[in-house]
Amino acid sequence: MSPDINMGLSIGLRMAWRNLWRHKRRTWLTVGAMIFSNLLLVFLISLQFGSYRMMIDNTLKSYTGHMQVQQQAYNDDPKIRHSIDGIIPLARSIRQQLGSGMVAARGVAFAMTSSKQRSYGLQIIGVEPRFEPNVSTLPGLIKKGKYFTDNHAEEIIIGSVLARNLRVDVGDELTLLGSGRDGSFAAGVVIVTGIFESGIIDIDRAMAQLPLAYFQALFSMGDQGHNIVINASDLTLVPDLEKQVANIVSARKELVVLDWNVLQPGLKQAIQADMTSAWFMYAVLIILVAFSVLNTQLMSVLERTREFGTMMALGLKPSRLGALVFTETFLMSSLGLALGTALGTVLAWYLSFVGFSYPGMEEMAVRFNLPDRMYPSLSLLSIFLGPGIVFACSLLASVYPALRLFFLQPVNAMRAV
Repeated sequence: MSPDINMGLSIGLRMAWRNLWRHKRRTWLTVGAMIFSNLLLVFLISLQFGSYRMMIDNTLKSYTGHMQVQQQAYNDDPKIRHSIDGIIPLARSIRQQLGSGMVAARGVAFAMTSSKQRSYGLQIIGVEPRFEPNVSTLPGLIKKGKYFTDNHAEEIIIGSVLARNLRVDVGDELTLLGSGRDGSFAAGVVIVTGIFESGIIDIDRAMAQLPLAYFQALFSMGDQGHNIVINASDLTLVPDLEKQVANIVSARKELVVLDWNVLQPGLKQAIQADMTSAWFMYAVLIILVAFSVLNTQLMSVLERTREFGTMMALGLKPSRLGALVFTETFLMSSLGLALGTALGTVLAWYLSFVGFSYPGMEEMAVRFNLPDRMYPSLSLLSIFLGPGIVFACSLLASVYPALRLFFLQPVNAMRAV
């Protein structure tokens, strides 16, 4: 770059900076609006991402898990015959190779459940009592009785809505009638040892758990089951963990490893819908800031009409004047971007450690075995996405004031009052 161009850029920057502070109050009001909006956007987007992580974890840990090992056809056609041979030894092997206890085998079947007074159809889940609490929050939601500990016990855990519908309590007997994997008649009598309350009516009404060994005997499963549920210690670790599990089971071609996006497609869609609605609110904030910049720069151009007319009469091209206005906006937006992003990052970073709670959240967390605080999730995307759009829209807002200079007549401009 030649010395003349460098000197021109330096003079242009100095002039733009000087012009910004001709009206300090107006400039600071506009920059203040940018700082506030950028701070708010960084905090809200980080909090939104954090709430999504918490929502995903809470939803998946209630039952689905971060990923599952299944027979290839099971997810699309969840029939009892699409099962995994030697499911308990396989789950044990995965636990040992991962060095994690957050792995549990399950079996799934459907049966008619009858008390002395009523009958209802429901989904029966066979679980490993020792490991199920590591992959599901349901064992921690027992409101009456206790969770079973014996893998062969003829016991059942049911939801509060189902208990109310069947009019049974802890210690009462239930009769299970269904069809075994081999087509045989499955029948058994179990004792209600626990009643859980998840807060999700469909689960509380239509799901029950049995010890896996008894489940296998009841439904003629042999040593088979239907899925191995695996949780990661953190949601960000799921892709790497999925690869590890896939390598472990790679020798068994009939098995697949499915992550939560496949198991719970509706969850991702719900997050996308929430993100869309949130961005309507963010868009209003960004548009207000852009109009504030437009107003500031337009007033600045109108106030300097005579000055611009004189400069054009002396031979300065409209493109140079437009570039000057654009540079002023760039400097002002950069100041708002830097200060707003820094303050928003500090606030979100602090709350990512101490957490954020709203009135009533702690009571709800205790009731449903959920975290009692939300933690913003900081990332480059959450830090720069909102402020970056504000910056771009602010520059875009300066286009109109700059374009006005191309239609300015020097003689008429110098006569302007």
